[in-house]
This record gives sequence, structure tokens and C-alpha cells, in this order.
Amino acid sequence: MGSGTGPSGGYLDILRAPHAARLLAGTLLGRLPNGTGPVAIVLFTRAEGGSYSLAGGLAAAYGLANAVGQPLLGRLVDLKGQPRVQLPAAVVSALGMVLLAVAGIAPLAVAYAAVVVAGLFTPPLEGGLRALWPGVLGSEDRVHRAYALDAVAQEVMFTVGPLLVTVLVALHSPAAALVVINVLGVLGALSVIVSKPSRAWRSAPREAHWLGALRSPGLLALLGSFLFVGIALGSITVAAVAYADGHGDESVYGWLMAALGLGALVGGVLYGARQWAGAPERRLRVIVGLLALGYVPLLLTPGVAAMTALSALAGVFLAPALACGFIVVDRHAPRGTVTEAFSWLVTTFGVGAALGTAAAGPAVELNGTSAGFGVAVAAGFAALLVLVVTGRVLTVPGRSVRHAGHAGHADNSAQSAENDRNAAVEPGFSSGHQA
Repeated sequence: MGSGTGPSGGYLDILRAPHAARLLAGTLLGRLPNGTGPVAIVLFTRAEGGSYSLAGGLAAAYGLANAVGQPLLGRLVDLKGQPRVQLPAAVVSALGMVLLAVAGIAPLAVAYAAVVVAGLFTPPLEGGLRALWPGVLGSEDRVHRAYALDAVAQEVMFTVGPLLVTVLVALHSPAAALVVINVLGVLGALSVIVSKPSRAWRSAPREAHWLGALRSPGLLALLGSFLFVGIALGSITVAAVAYADGHGDESVYGWLMAALGLGALVGGVLYGARQWAGAPERRLRVIVGLLALGYVPLLLTPGVAAMTALSALAGVFLAPALACGFIVVDRHAPRGTVTEAFSWLVTTFGVGAALGTAAAGPAVELNGTSAGFGVAVAAGFAALLVLVVTGRVLTVPGRSVRHAGHAGHADNSAQSAENDRNAAVEPGFSSGHQA
């Protein structure tokens, strides 16, 4: 299924490429407000005397606004370029959180408006970075390894980010944490958009269509699958809380989540360290199947030590699934919609996680902790089923390779399909969206 990397392979090879380390670091810093937003909002609301219900409501409003804003801003990036969208959006989003920190939770209308603005204008830096990788790295193998590195970096951010918030709260206050995190986010976005690749990037010409990236059947199939992957993850977080409660130690929850993240880190590192043969669509089915199987042992809910080990096992195939999913998005996104397409993946994953938390709660209350993990198992196999059932639309016909180059130099003779930006033999990515 795979082969070892060549002598020039590896993550260091990617990070040594001009602009690569800066783009990755700037994107992670710019996404820090998004990764820590719900935690920061909950801590701030509780410190202001608000109830858990209000804290949850504000965090949910932020998440919903973020889910709506990502694909809309992603489409604007494809139409207008990165600097004209990313930085203004980051500033407006940060101002929303600063308003919350200054005004507090009363009146409620202002608090809700602040978090909605912050979520709605969260810049689509994640999709923007993946649009830049082909032009920065050049070769297909390096781009695919960068996708794996990106997935690993996400796990680091979602582990370190909440820890940073708690440290800032301990050192000063929840309001200060809101302000500092969002200032850092603006600086991260600024670091990205003043870089040469971001300033030079232009999307490929696109067909005017109100559906945008969603007119691709292959992309819709992928999004359907990752909705269920998100449901699985969301349900695990709730089931892990129930497991910790059952063992009378809140710290157990932290151990389970840390193990899940560690498993994802290890899986992502190992996945990105190899070159993989065969179509990524077929490979994704295998990876998602293994991801679903990894959730099954959680149903046993053994002792804490064994459960921690099983949590690590359950996380191993998450980062590889994301990395492979990124490749499939790039292959199926219609021309000129690359940032929007990746933003839809972010939105779908987030919505799925929210649905998973909502579904796991009643499951735990009705049938215990194992039922909560059962939601994850069912969602994992549903994700696999979607990929199997939609295998035909996920198949990318073999076409002639279009070499990397500027959008204006694309080979028009190869444009036999509307989303010909994917017109490449396996592994299949194009840099036709490079300026």
C-alpha cells in the first residue's frame, strides 16, 4: 500500500521549503481563537456569574456562526484573493471577542451579537493554507506530506490551545484571555497574508454557480462521510465525561482526551512519513474503516489504564483520515473553489461534532456510558458506508497530467471536465490555482 520516502522526504524537507514554516506557524497562530473560542467563552461566562446554560448557549452561537461563515468567507477568498478577505475578517472577529470581554454578558443581546460576529468572521485560514501548499511545495508527494503535517499540527493546536487559555486565566482573568488570544490570532493572520505566496495566490477561473463547491458530487460524498466522523468525535467527548464521572475522578477525562490526541499525533506522523500508492479515494475507505474499528473496543469501558490505551488506539487513524480527506477535497473541488471546498470540510466536521455531543448525552442517560461510545461506533461505520455507497462519484477518471504552473498557463486542452483542476494521475492535485 505504501513505500518508504526518498532521501529528500520527511517533514523537515517540507519545513525547509521557502515560506512553508512561516505559513504553517502563522496559520496555526491565526486559528488559535477558533480552536480555543468555546473554552474561552465558557470560562468567561462563568467568571461573569453566568449559568452553565448561558455559557453553553453562547458557545453554541459562536460555533454555529463559525459553521456558516467559513464557506462564505472561503468563497470570497477564491473570488477576491487572500489578503483582501483574511485580515479584515480576522480583525472583525477579534473585535467581536473584545466586545464580549469589555461589555460582559449583560445585556444578553450584546453578548450574543459579539460571539456571532466573532464566529461568523473567523478567517478561513485552514482552507487558505491548503490552497497555498501546491505553489509553495511544488511536488505532489511534498503536498500530500504537508497535508499530513497539517493534520498533526491541528492536534497540537487543539491540545495546547485550551491549556494556554487556562494559563492566561490563572495569570490574569478570562477577559484578558479573550483579548490576548484574539490579538495573537490577528498577528497570525497578518503573518500569513503579508507573505509572498499569499499575496501572489489567485484562484483559477470559476464557473458562476450559486452552489459553488457544493456542485461537485464527489465533494458532497466526502462531506457526508466526514459529518459522521465529526459525530463520532463529538460523542466520544461526552461519553468520556460520563466514564470519568463513573470512576469518581474528573482528571480521567483529561487522560482519555490526551490519549486520543496522542494517538492521532502518532498516526499522522507515521502516515505522512510514507508515500502511498493507489487512488486516495480507495485509501480513504480503508482508513475510515480502520478508524471505525478503533472505536469498537471503547464499548468495553474497562479500567482507567486500559481505557486510556484504548483511547490512544481510537485516535490513531484520525489524522490519517483527515490528511487523506484533504487530498480528496483537492481532487474533487470544482475549479476556482479550492478555499471554499476546504472550508466546507471544516464546517461539516464542526457540525458533526456538535450533533455527536447532542446525541451522546441522551444515549448515556438512557443506557449508560457504553451507549455513548456506541454512538461513536455507529457514526464511524456510517462514515464508511457513505464512502462505499458513493464510490462511483468519488472515482476520479484518469486524465493527462497537467504540470504545475500559473493559472494563466494551464493546458486548456485538458479541460474535459468542469473541475479539471483535479486533472492529474494519482495522487492527483493541481496547482492551477497558483497565481
